[in-house]
Order: sequence, then structure tokens, then C-alpha cells
Amino acid sequence: MPENPAEPTDRSTVRSLKRLWPYLRPVRGRWLSAALVAVVASCLGLVIPFVLKWMVDGPVADRDPGGVWLGALWLLLLGIVEAVLFGLRRWLVARPLAGVEARMRSDLYHRLQRLPMAFHDRWPSGQLLSRGTTDLMLVRMFLAFPLTFLLVNTVTITVGFVILFVQEWTLGLVLLAPAVPLMILSSVFESKYSLAARAAQDQVGDLTTVVEESVLGIRIIKGFGRHRSQARAFRELSHRLRSTELTKARLLAGIWALITGVPELAIGAALVLGTVQVADGDLSAGTLVAFLSTALALRWPVESIGFLLAMSQEAATATDRYFEVMDVAEESGLAPGTGTGAGAAPARDAAPGLVFEGVTFRYPDAAPDSVPVLAGIDLHVRPGETMALVGATGSGKTTLTALVPRLHELTGGRITLDGEDIVSMERSRLRSLVSVAFEEPTLFSATVGENVLMGADGGDDGDLNRALDVAQAHFAHELPEGTATQVGEQGLSLSGGQRQRLALARAVVGRPRFLVLDDPLSALDVHTEARVEAALRQVLEETTAVIVAHRPSTVMLADRVALLSGGRIAAVGTHQELLRTNTEYAWLMSGAERPGITVAEEATTP
Repeated sequence: MPENPAEPTDRSTVRSLKRLWPYLRPVRGRWLSAALVAVVASCLGLVIPFVLKWMVDGPVADRDPGGVWLGALWLLLLGIVEAVLFGLRRWLVARPLAGVEARMRSDLYHRLQRLPMAFHDRWPSGQLLSRGTTDLMLVRMFLAFPLTFLLVNTVTITVGFVILFVQEWTLGLVLLAPAVPLMILSSVFESKYSLAARAAQDQVGDLTTVVEESVLGIRIIKGFGRHRSQARAFRELSHRLRSTELTKARLLAGIWALITGVPELAIGAALVLGTVQVADGDLSAGTLVAFLSTALALRWPVESIGFLLAMSQEAATATDRYFEVMDVAEESGLAPGTGTGAGAAPARDAAPGLVFEGVTFRYPDAAPDSVPVLAGIDLHVRPGETMALVGATGSGKTTLTALVPRLHELTGGRITLDGEDIVSMERSRLRSLVSVAFEEPTLFSATVGENVLMGADGGDDGDLNRALDVAQAHFAHELPEGTATQVGEQGLSLSGGQRQRLALARAVVGRPRFLVLDDPLSALDVHTEARVEAALRQVLEETTAVIVAHRPSTVMLADRVALLSGGRIAAVGTHQELLRTNTEYAWLMSGAERPGITVAEEATTP
């Protein structure tokens, strides 16, 4: 997320809003038609003063009631036509601009799916949610109203002042006098309001994050009695947002008061001067009435400048926030510098199976001179072999497994699958070969069957039932609607062990060639764990697998064990070999205190 997003920048409102053109281009015909209709409707209002001039200098002066009624009829017809045209404008833009919003929201969602894990690790979900909802709503509102009326009001004011100067140029100069100071004030307002608008929209994102976390973590909040502290955090963010919104309101009130007040003074001055000219016989009463009517017809286009500028700033800020996400480089099918994919010949100069060669990794936001999380990992998992990864907390086990499906990109070295470098493979193909199950199982607001079959493109009921058997997830058939039962948000209607078994079923349902499991049995009781292990052994015979393990029972699933210590492979061997030859491994498997190390020392030991 950008640092200090509310600080002044060289952002141009026009340049920001121009980035919406690719989305507006497909509907430009209807939008331009709507703008033309609105211009005609607005300019019809400027015809009314001419009718009034004719009525005052004609029927009224000649005491002709019939002429007055005729003039009133013309005024009524002009009003009806103006109302119909404005209604037509609304109809013309409603559907296409709703489509623009939908396309932008769809593009944002698809981009989020393709952005690297480092991006999602760094950005709060509430900030992303606010960009896909509140910000896009502001953009749609801008395209539907302010953008149109910036054009309409510009044309109306221009035509109106031409009419004023034709009617009486001296009075026109009086009304034109405030233009320069108003433009200066509008420029100052625009720069200040843009900062307040950006701050407010970022604060909405922060507030959304707090609400989302509070809903998802409601069990923790209730369990630890932290509702007051959460309410306090929410209240502080709400007050901060309220303060920013009040700043926006003060700025808007100030510019609106000036834009309304200064032209009113000019109209008052023109009225006095015009009255003197009528009294001297230099100006007809009808002309003065028409002039003042034209000036009053221009009040709304002039007074709306502040409102339109405010909405334009908010839309520009929303556009910037939207493109902050869209501009992030997404995960391409290939890693940088590996060619175009389909035409690139895979390198098959490495051993078959899953091979790590000199693998080094540090997180993208880490300092260049920082100690890497993984340093020079060399490991060969033979075809059909199951390798257990064992190590103390923080040794890099989960990070290493996340590199196989390219959830993170390597900093150095390479990983090959059956001799093919994973960076030369399209991500879609790579992830069809590698299946994963994480320690923290994630389920979606869908049915049990839909959650499991996410792991098999085109899987059927037979695949589903086989996977549930492997994961010993027979409870799924006993749910109210069987495998068609909705599990609810994050699957919280299920126990931790049930969620973990469904995640394991999802990993094995597609019969993957390579399987990566991150401590997949940690939430199971010993009896269920034994049954799952028995069924899982049959699956592991058909695949090449890496399993992060913390318990001897999980390690026993593996043919060999790799000990990861301090970001390096410290030892490789069978479980029994490492128990005999490696003190650290024996200590990890026994659960006892490491000999000769105090509790305080142990806390700082890898």
C-alpha cells in the first residue's frame, strides 16, 4: 500500500480522470448523446428570458391579455420540454455507466486473483474492499452526473454570457468581473479538497478493515472479552473519518458560499445599474428583465462549480486508488526473463522428481542485505517418494513449500519438476501438476462438494467420494444436506479437524503428480489421524510429495526426512537414521528440552 497516501503529490485531476477513457470508450456514443441532450435542455432555459422580454415590451406594455396567455403557454412548453430532455439524459446514461462500473469491478477482481502473494501480504483486505465498492461507486456517480454537467455548464455559461453581452454589454462586464477571483479560489479549493478526499477514502478503507476483522474474529473477541478494545479502535477510526469529512464539509461550504455570494453581489450591482439606465431611457424594461432572467438562469451552472469540483476530486482520488491496484504487476504465466511460454522449450537437464538447487529466498520487502529466509537449499525428492520437512518454528519450512507452486518467486537458485524448471512453466500448468494443503485450512462460502472439487478441474462425484474417503471426511455425508451442505463463511460452522480434512480432500481429489502438504493433520485427534494416515499412504504411493511435519506420526508417512535449520538443509535421511545421528532432530521429535540449553537460551535458538 502506498505510504502516506494523503500527502501532497503532483497528481493532475484531469490526468487521473483521463485513465477512465478506455472504460468509457465503448459507451461514448450514448454518453455524448446524453451530454448533447443535457446541453440542449440547459440552453432551452436561456430562451425563457427572450420570451419574458417579448411579453414585457409587447403584451404587458400594450395591455394585451391574450398575448400574456400566449407567452405563459410558451413558458410552460419550454419547461415541459426541458424536463423531458433531462429525463432522457438520465435514461441514456444509466444502463451503460452501470456497465462501466461492473467492468471495472470485474477487472479489479480478476487482477486481485493474479497479483503475487507479496502484494496480498502487504495490503489490508479492507482497503481492497473499499476500492471495489465505495471508490467505484464514486466513479460511476462522476461519470453519470459531474462529468456531463462540467461540459453542460461550461457550454451554458459561455452561451449565457454571449447573450448577456448582446443584450447589454456594460451590464455583462459587471457580471463578468468576479470570474478571475472565483477561478483563483476554485484552484485553491481544488488542491485542499483533493488531500481531504484522499484521506477520507483511505480512512474508509481502514475502517472497513477493522469491521471485517472484527466479524471474522468474533470468536476471539468474545473469547477474550476484547469487545471494548475493538469498539474503542473502531470509535477512534470513526472519529478520525468524521473529522476528515467535516474538513471536506467546511471546504465545500466555504467555496459554495463564495461562489454563491460573489455572483449575487454582481447581479445586485447590475440590477442597480440597469435600473438607472431604464430610468434614463437608455434601456428598455423588457431588456432589463431579460438580462436579469438570463443572469438568474446562470446561477445554478455557476453555483454548482464547487459541488462539481468536489465530486471531480473525489472521483479522481477514487480513480487513483483503483489504478494503484491495477498498476501492480500481476503474476505472469512465466517468471521474468523466461520467454513467452508456449514457444519456450523446457529445460530437462535436471534429475526427475522434485529438485531444489541452491534455492535462496528473501521476502520482497526485506532489505537487500538482510539474512535470507532460505539460503542455498539443495534437496532432491525422487519420483514417487515422500519427503518430510522437519524443523523448529521459523526455520522456513512453510516458506519452502510455498515456493513450489510459485506463491512466492525465488530470489536465487531453481526448482525443477521432472527436470523442468518451474519458472519456465505457465502458472496454470504448474498448479495443475502441484496440489497444496496448508496448515490453516481455508474454506469458502459454498457447499462441501464445491470446496473439495476446487482441487480438481472437471471432477465428478466419484472423485469427490474418493477424496473424502482418503481424508476420512465421512462426516460430510452426515451433514443436513450431505455434500451439498453450505459450510458458511470460512467454514466456521465446522470444527477445526473437519475443516482440515476437507482441505486435505481438496488437495488429493485431482490425483496430482506432486503434492505439498503443510502439517495437514495437526488438528486431528490420534484415532482420526491414524485412519487418515492409513488412507493417505495409498495416495502418496502414486505421487511425489513433500510434507511439513511436527510430529513423529506424520514423519512416519515419509520415505525420508529433511531437517531444515536456520534456512538451510542440515541433514537428510530416514527417520531412524536421523534419530541416531542428529541431536537437533532427536530433540525436535522427543519434545524434551535440548540438553545443556536453558529455557531462555532455547527461545533464541533456531
